[in-house]
Amino acid sequence: MWSIADVDIDKLDKVQAKLNAELLPALQRDLDRNESPWQLDLLQQVLADKDSSQKQPLTNLLSDKEASHFSTGIKGRKWSQITAFTAQIKQDSSEVLEWCAGKGHLGRFIAKAHSRPVISLEWQRSLCDEGTKFADKWHLPQRFICADAFAPQQSKLKRDQQVVALHACGDLHVRLLRLASQANTRSIMISPCCYHLIQAERYLGMSEVVLESELVLSPHDLQVPLQHSTIANAKQVEYRHKEIVWRLGFDSLQREVNRSTRYLPIPSIKQSQLNNGFAAFCYWAAEKKSVVLSEDLDVNVYLELGVQRHRLTRRIDLVAHLFRAILEHWLLLDRVCFLEERGYSVKLTKFCSEAITPRNALILAEKPEN
Repeated sequence: MWSIADVDIDKLDKVQAKLNAELLPALQRDLDRNESPWQLDLLQQVLADKDSSQKQPLTNLLSDKEASHFSTGIKGRKWSQITAFTAQIKQDSSEVLEWCAGKGHLGRFIAKAHSRPVISLEWQRSLCDEGTKFADKWHLPQRFICADAFAPQQSKLKRDQQVVALHACGDLHVRLLRLASQANTRSIMISPCCYHLIQAERYLGMSEVVLESELVLSPHDLQVPLQHSTIANAKQVEYRHKEIVWRLGFDSLQREVNRSTRYLPIPSIKQSQLNNGFAAFCYWAAEKKSVVLSEDLDVNVYLELGVQRHRLTRRIDLVAHLFRAILEHWLLLDRVCFLEERGYSVKLTKFCSEAITPRNALILAEKPEN
């Protein structure tokens, strides 16, 4: 790992195939030396692009004026996700339920592009109100239901319906799959996200095959698939590395001052704070965490410690990222198997390229007619 130059780490980390090619031979040699029975073939299996069935986004169904209105307040990459996701929806006239809708951006585009009635479920009243105003203005067949997805209420899902969820986090999309399968909802279309946002202390699994598995995953483990950034620009990457170095540097300082061996988390910072120098950052963080620092403190030694710790943690993360793609695939297959066990015909594919979002997996489930 130390033979990899610092400047090459981000480029290597960005492409899973390159990361595998660089590190798997060395890992295999280490395993052989330790007489480990591990088989690494699975680490090279990723969700193939050839099955993505990518269709043309439906923006051509809107005039330029309509598209500018519909995309107002939506960042360009998110708008691309919405149009690509909507392009995968099959053409019919049944009702669509948009799960965890927010302002209903996805639902309103489905309503417009497919001329289908849409129910958008969202728990924040203010977002429901904003979405309703837009739908009314454009005379869209979209209505909002303000409800908590976790509340022990009667489900809004029913048989003759298609339910959709674009990047519903953790337990939110898990609950959707459970409710939809209970209601025998005819069609389910989701793109999962943020697997680590669960209420339990460990991942409980959904399918019978995973419930019988010996693999135990903590919320921290479930963050590994999310540690894949393909869209950050060079300036964002520079700021991110600088912030991590400074946080680690301050942590080295507080450990000495507090005579502690534990990492001390500090609040989120504004990007502008990274322009004020490391010393100012340390005194700000110390004030936030009630750490007493002397006024004539020489912080340069701690900045260097931060640099060295960052070089080490980047390489540790790189090794963990070998398991990034296969772990997400395992989690996706858990959801696929869960739906298959409940009588659904399921397809696992992609709805867009990684350049738009690394969270591009798509689960399509259909309940056959009895």
